[in-house]
Amino acid sequence: MRFKDRNLRSIAECIIGDQKYFPYRSSSYITEFFDECDLSYVHDGTTRWWWTSERLKELLEEPCLNDSLPDRFIHVLRILMHKSDATEDDPERINALIELNKPLSREGYEAFYGIDNNLYIKNLHNNQTIKPVENPHRIFSEIEIKKRQQLISYLDVCSEDQLIENILLPLFRILGFQRITVAGHRDKALEYGKDIWMKLMLPTQHIIYFGIQVKKGKLDSSGMTKTGNHNIAEIYNQTTMMLGHEIFDPETNKRVLVDHAYIIAGGEITKAARNWLGGKLDANKRSQIIFMDREDILNLFTVNSIDVPEIV
Repeated sequence: MRFKDRNLRSIAECIIGDQKYFPYRSSSYITEFFDECDLSYVHDGTTRWWWTSERLKELLEEPCLNDSLPDRFIHVLRILMHKSDATEDDPERINALIELNKPLSREGYEAFYGIDNNLYIKNLHNNQTIKPVENPHRIFSEIEIKKRQQLISYLDVCSEDQLIENILLPLFRILGFQRITVAGHRDKALEYGKDIWMKLMLPTQHIIYFGIQVKKGKLDSSGMTKTGNHNIAEIYNQTTMMLGHEIFDPETNKRVLVDHAYIIAGGEITKAARNWLGGKLDANKRSQIIFMDREDILNLFTVNSIDVPEIV
């Protein structure tokens, strides 16, 4: 990844405080800033903007996915734009954000604040948000706990189609999956065992394809299912069909098989259900199955910058 020198200088001037709405940083404070970013850069006394732009250039040379930015470069921008550094004439850092977005927009990116007040970067070419991978098992903030409760309320009343369209599709998009396609959910005959298919491009440019079978309620392995629960035997039949049926990728103009199958439930997937399905599938197919239940959905949705849909 390479930015134009003019844009690197503009971002560097934000860091050292030569741009309005940013705190001025002398040599020692520039070193302190990068230390706060967990970077061991020490300013050597040379021209501040030039030295800083060179460090930014180094960060941009680190590996990253196509149409993305290196994690450590994004981290520097997030520390730079932390709202605790707001000035009296820019308490919400809106003006600072405008200044930062001038060079970023010339490179095809845009910075914005999420509902958690952290900075995020969006690629203007594909409208995808670029962000470091969040840990869904970390301790949640008060705002995130409130968001999680709102999502629980939504999952309790939403339909299966709403779960797919309003929760799973935005979630998988922000996680970096591509070509997320709802596979004829309203026309069940066209699903071939999957509600959604999508793909993920690896850094090596290889592509992995995923099929997704979604159920709103709990998945169990009992012979009789309660209202809102689904028998895992039904999922077994759909999973077998999904893994054996080709999908057409219009971007590559090829028919391909699904590499992995997500089984997603808006409720719990019981341990007995997982074990039953694992026992039915052979070793090869068993390694292709990925389970994702309500707890996984809640945790992933909570730590990512996605708004909870309103209950209608």
